[in-house]
Amino acid sequence: MNPPRQLLRAFVAAALLAGGSAALAGNQMYEPMAASVRAALHAAVSDAGAPRVMIANDAERERWLEDMSRRLERRIPDRNYRLELLTSVHYEATRAGLDPQLVLGVIQVESNFRKYAISSAGARGYMQVMPFWVDVIGAPGDNLFHLRTNLRYGCTILRHYLDIEKGDLFRALGRYNGSLGKAHYPNLVRTAWERDWSWTSPPLAAADPPVAAN
Repeated sequence: MNPPRQLLRAFVAAALLAGGSAALAGNQMYEPMAASVRAALHAAVSDAGAPRVMIANDAERERWLEDMSRRLERRIPDRNYRLELLTSVHYEATRAGLDPQLVLGVIQVESNFRKYAISSAGARGYMQVMPFWVDVIGAPGDNLFHLRTNLRYGCTILRHYLDIEKGDLFRALGRYNGSLGKAHYPNLVRTAWERDWSWTSPPLAAADPPVAAN
């Protein structure tokens, strides 16, 4: 690894270990969009389904919740609230076609899991959603400090940017943060995602072999 890359990784790690003392959302700007896109985004943020961890296997679902809950305990001591947050993150990320662990990385960098975080640009909540999005795709009265509302908006917006950028996560994250083309924010998110939230399902216990018929 060359020295400049070592320095960059050291800087990224130090920024993450600092605990996100200030929300990192940049000056994300509204970009004109087709009426059909706006309608699709409005439908996405209007979902009222009950959140659930979108893993079919019961044992695997419990493993994910318990593992992520353990990692989040230092930041959110209340177990019940941790589980509510994690369940909502998994649901909103999955329905938006995002990796839930990526979304946890975004939240860590954006707000360090502070529900009422406000950036210098005015972005709000866990995923640092800019208030103009309520007027563009939401409904009057949508509260960006509400857990599910914030996650629903954030995941929908990040999915929108991924679609615009044809799956290029680096550029989509830049758009999300209002820093398109700059490496600092995407590198912070990727480091948090891979270092703190990566998860591979442990192998399930083998079932007992079927009893042969006589």
